[in-house]
Amino acid sequence: MTDDLPFTLPALRAAYDAGARPEEVIALAYARLDATGDTGILIHDARDVALAAAAALGPREGRPLWGIPFVVKDNIDVAGMPTTAACPDFAYMAESDAFVVARLLAAGAICLGKANLDQFATGLVGVRSPYPVPLNALDPEIVPGGSSSGSAVAVAQGIATFSLGTDTAGSGRVPAALNGIVGLKPTLGALSSGGMVPACRTLDTISVFALTVADAFEVFALTRTEDPADAYSRALPARGLAPVPPRLRIAVPTRDTLVTDGDAEQAASFEATLARLRTTGADVVERNFEPFYEVARLLYEGAWIAERTAALGARLTEKPETLHPVTRQIISSGLGLSAVDAFRGQYRLAALRKTCTELMAGIDMLCVPTIPRLVTVAEITADPIGPNSLLGTYTNFVNLLDMSGIAVPCGPRGDGRPGSVTFLGRAGADALLASAAMLVEDGPMGATGWERPAAPALPGGAGPDELAIFVCGAHMSGMALNGELVSLGGRFLKSCLTAPCYSLYALAGGPPQRPGLSRQSGGGRSIAGEVWALPTEAVGTFLAGIPAPLGLGTVVLSDGSEEVGFICEGIAVETARDVSEFGGWRGYLAQAAAQAPEIAPSAAS
Repeated sequence: MTDDLPFTLPALRAAYDAGARPEEVIALAYARLDATGDTGILIHDARDVALAAAAALGPREGRPLWGIPFVVKDNIDVAGMPTTAACPDFAYMAESDAFVVARLLAAGAICLGKANLDQFATGLVGVRSPYPVPLNALDPEIVPGGSSSGSAVAVAQGIATFSLGTDTAGSGRVPAALNGIVGLKPTLGALSSGGMVPACRTLDTISVFALTVADAFEVFALTRTEDPADAYSRALPARGLAPVPPRLRIAVPTRDTLVTDGDAEQAASFEATLARLRTTGADVVERNFEPFYEVARLLYEGAWIAERTAALGARLTEKPETLHPVTRQIISSGLGLSAVDAFRGQYRLAALRKTCTELMAGIDMLCVPTIPRLVTVAEITADPIGPNSLLGTYTNFVNLLDMSGIAVPCGPRGDGRPGSVTFLGRAGADALLASAAMLVEDGPMGATGWERPAAPALPGGAGPDELAIFVCGAHMSGMALNGELVSLGGRFLKSCLTAPCYSLYALAGGPPQRPGLSRQSGGGRSIAGEVWALPTEAVGTFLAGIPAPLGLGTVVLSDGSEEVGFICEGIAVETARDVSEFGGWRGYLAQAAAQAPEIAPSAAS
């Protein structure tokens, strides 16, 4: 085992296959921690316990994270370690592991210790701690990002393969952007909050930092499950990574609502990423983001600040001196809010949520810069509030709108500093967002200097609780009825062709205009289509919405396999136009648009 061994999941697994021992890897992790000279990364260094746990780890079989080093933000419990939430007077010895931590340890992971944070998870800068402030892994003049500062820096420095943070207002994404790593903020409730000190109980989630999207998603997938003891835990479909739809529709801020605070490098980096997305076939469309920003302002300018006040309990009034001055200043404003204010805030959020939902109609996801611009330690020293608020521009609205998100490095900016974008989607879209993030994942892995591995090939099969369905018309990606599949939890698996024994017909009616697929006893062509996976529990709802003369039957694909797919009653095609010559519905619509552009949108939009 070499000292420069990359601490990614594939690299460590290969090292273990070659004979490396967990205690060697854990010793290397601490050697790297010591080499940074940064005493602010961990609040609690658990090296004796971790080295002993590595030596006693036992068999590897059945434990996917066997010997993998990780750190935990110090507002999440690890049994036998103190939990401080960066407030020494609050500290207690955890008697049991947080729900997510327990799952990680059961999978064989080794906890190195508890990571520093903005006190009580209040802040996006990472400097609101009574302990030594962790240094940004890439540039000590830049803030490390918060509140999950130590968690992000530990990964960016190559000390831990992954880490747990938390995310209420962006704490799982902002530090990722500032340190050049991945930050996965799950759908609320996908990861149990059991054993986590709350900031805003209704909006909190544990988050995952890693060097690559694949690693972050694997850790997330291994820990997501419903926790019966957590009232906010949710049973969500366990979707895996899959290829992104070929006509992915991505919304971005209009030029007049894009916020980069005068940072030309940030704006250029974002535009370069959008250009890269377009080369993959994505349809990038602009939307007015002001309603999202108004939601964001509710988080700290509205009644939700009182939820942070409630989380602190009597400490704010009885022991205010134990709080960081900036933390105290922010959370104290909640004391002046009333139940009336809380209800008014809920009403305003409901109205804005409706507007934002309308803005996302027909859209697969949003893409935004993770942060408007970089913020320096000097700026925060001069103004502890303003630059922090700026960092939350693209993050503060996400949990209020029950969205999922992932921040991903997209390559260095023109000045060499880290570029980062965030993909945001509806609740449950975690897998789709991660798959999309792989399209632009690029650049150095934090401060490690390790070469970024190629993104893994993504599987194209349906899961055990899904039904694969072949579609060849308006339900294909980017078309008028694709939203029906997406809203029912459908996910794209692959583009494909039928066996050369089908004809495609343009049926009467609409909008939207629909095709009919009919198998021929002799002759026929291969027709282009897509296969989507639909949760089996949603198949009945989907089938009920299919109008005659269409229905579901068996479709033979060009490789000889069979899938459930759309077929058409024979009587309906007797008077319909045969459009098989175009090879598929997209080809026909392209021809229709060229001949009669004024009618094309109703068929293809």
